[in-house]
Amino acid sequence: MTTPPPTASFEDLVAATGHRMLRTAVLLIGDRHAAEDLVQNAYAQTFARWRLVERAENPAAYVRTILVRQFVSGRRRQRVAELPLLPSADRSAPTVDPALRLSLLEALGTLAPIDRAVLVLRYFHDLPVAETAEQVGLSQAACRTRASRALARLRTHFPDLAD
Repeated sequence: MTTPPPTASFEDLVAATGHRMLRTAVLLIGDRHAAEDLVQNAYAQTFARWRLVERAENPAAYVRTILVRQFVSGRRRQRVAELPLLPSADRSAPTVDPALRLSLLEALGTLAPIDRAVLVLRYFHDLPVAETAEQVGLSQAACRTRASRALARLRTHFPDLAD
């Protein structure tokens, strides 16, 4: 007799992290539909490795690492049948200025994928340099350098975002 997969715990993880992972993916990709695909693929990979993930110290960080690495590698597989992740994810935050949000997405879209990933993890997720470097596969020095140079490029080309 085989034991069923621990879907309740996996479902709890998805419920707790789904909105944040989707926002991260939108910031990385800039396209909501492609971001939904990226998040769905990251959760599919997480589910396939659930026995390992559920023993991890921080399962949310594990999922985020999968998401970022899939984005950076650019080798995501297309799924034949796709379902929406969360029905409420289409609603935008009421306090966000739409023009600023679009400017931010446009600005992030001008950066290389690895630079986008570093900025999103460091400043959106507020991760320390060591954790950011580990998740994107860089040394800490390279991570700090990429963050500094990417911010400088954003400030030069998008001065409205400097504030």
